[in-house]
Amino acid sequence: MRIFHRARHRPSATWRQTTDRAFTLIGDGRYEDAGALLVMAADLEPWLSDSWFNLALLHKFRRDWEQARAAGLRAVALLDREQGAPDWWNLGITATALQDWPLARRSWQAYGLRLPGGAGAGSQPDGPVSLDLGTTPVRLSPDGESEVVWGRRLDPARIEVLSIPLPSSGRRWGEVVLHDGAPHGERVTDGVAYPVFDEIELWAPSPVPTYVVLLQAATAADRDALERLVADAGYAAEDWTSSVRLLCRACSESRMASDDGHTAHHDPHDDGDAAHPGHLSHLSQGAGGMSWLVERECGIAAPAVLVRTLLDRWVATAPGTRAYRDLEEVC
Repeated sequence: MRIFHRARHRPSATWRQTTDRAFTLIGDGRYEDAGALLVMAADLEPWLSDSWFNLALLHKFRRDWEQARAAGLRAVALLDREQGAPDWWNLGITATALQDWPLARRSWQAYGLRLPGGAGAGSQPDGPVSLDLGTTPVRLSPDGESEVVWGRRLDPARIEVLSIPLPSSGRRWGEVVLHDGAPHGERVTDGVAYPVFDEIELWAPSPVPTYVVLLQAATAADRDALERLVADAGYAAEDWTSSVRLLCRACSESRMASDDGHTAHHDPHDDGDAAHPGHLSHLSQGAGGMSWLVERECGIAAPAVLVRTLLDRWVATAPGTRAYRDLEEVC
């Protein structure tokens, strides 16, 4: 855990030792004990912005957003520089969690981000910050059954999930998650590296359920036709047989090529092979020279009243090469 020492006043040795011990406890998940030490550090050095920044971090880890905002405001009030301080970024995340949009705008601008429309920041001053920051990967449920998916950045702290997450993550297509500012790993697509951000918590749930179905798709074109059909209806389908790789934590948090289902990628810890790919194969089936697997495990995000209709319509277009079975709602 990095501790930022920025103030002109050099903190006392006792403050440094107390703070270092607190962050060791945070690393062990002992937030209550760490909080007592950080309060002690703030009592020792109340005019030091780091004292309140560290407390704001702790409250963020605990998802105590009101306390995080209070400590964060004290931290930025004591800063000795105008832009680029992580205190402002942390406060922006906190304000977003609380939907305190004026404070969120103020925080991003004070950090140094250029927001369109000045104080309006792309929308009404009292409404959500709305920016076009492109797509990026996000690690869902980082403390549990973590999964890296792709999403659309709505602002510096929120991502709308565009992939269909596996049910183990507890997340759905279309949900908006609050994410941290420090990336853990990268995914490379077409030579461009994208940072992977960790989810902090669910910010806005999605009403659209996730289904899993086993497809009989004779060719990749058959699979692609289903994905287009569902997308045209305003929802999503994803061939998990091609798009999902199982990675160890070290690989997931490193620089990895993303899998679009058309290029060969292999987890260095995978003992499987092309002949025995198993459930959610580590090896993409889109690579040249690999045989196409007719049976595909597919995730579909669509309302219950529509999902079977879409599948039936897909089969009816080419019944000789398409079929499905074992449709099940999983999240």
